[in-house]
Amino acid sequence: MGNRIGGERPDSTVSHEAEKAGAEGSVAVRRDGAVLRITLDRPSRRNSLTQLMIGALVETLTDAAADDSLRAIHLRGAGDDFCAGVDWVATNDRQRPRTGDLVRRVPHEAHRAIELVGSIQLPVVCSVQGRAVGFGCNLALAADFTVAATDAVFWEPFVDRGFSPDSGSTWLLPRLVGLARARRMLLLGEKVSAADAADWGLIHQAVSPAELDGTTEELVGRLACGPTVALGLAKQALGFGQHATLSQSLTQELFNLELSCRTSDFKEGLEAFRQRRAPKFNGR
Repeated sequence: MGNRIGGERPDSTVSHEAEKAGAEGSVAVRRDGAVLRITLDRPSRRNSLTQLMIGALVETLTDAAADDSLRAIHLRGAGDDFCAGVDWVATNDRQRPRTGDLVRRVPHEAHRAIELVGSIQLPVVCSVQGRAVGFGCNLALAADFTVAATDAVFWEPFVDRGFSPDSGSTWLLPRLVGLARARRMLLLGEKVSAADAADWGLIHQAVSPAELDGTTEELVGRLACGPTVALGLAKQALGFGQHATLSQSLTQELFNLELSCRTSDFKEGLEAFRQRRAPKFNGR
């Protein structure tokens, strides 16, 4: 990023792959000022995720949730694709998994990653190129903003492969695009182009492949310069409102307003308004 955000910490690279995934893929994590860059790095398999990679992703997001010096997260895939989902061969390499294995394991792994992307009180921007399939599709859709190249494809092939949808697809899709389009994606397995995804409201924006990096960086930079506490509380309230009444949402908004009005960014916002200038938020 051209404008360093939160420069009190030097940039660093945290590699989960060497310790956890080895040659089977990686979740590469790099600190860029106050922006955390998370890259799914297994391009030879379209960034399909092994169990170890999912565990590394969950650990990374859990650590990020507790890091109050971060102000935004950028999630992306290495190579030509974002993520081809979970590598079912690699994650089910035992000949006969014990009964109840999925029920015991998945809520703490794949499902937990989806929950963290949606609930972490930091804006999450996802950039998608190539394929976003199954879990990879839902990971992108759980982000606050997803920018996709026009040659990207969103695909939920669960039923085509003989098993029922998971990773939040039956919750996310109806809320994003309605039941009719959710049925097309989940019951018919229809692939959705980036242009249609943007038109439906499934993603934030579709841009040419050449513009993907620049558009994403502009959005990440804007969010990383914003009032971090207020952004986090607004994200929390949007999630809360998905299953709350109007009265409950108004109460939650009031509680969040009380908190955000006590931040230094609130004071800066008011002062900037009085002085008719752009605010300079510090995320506190």
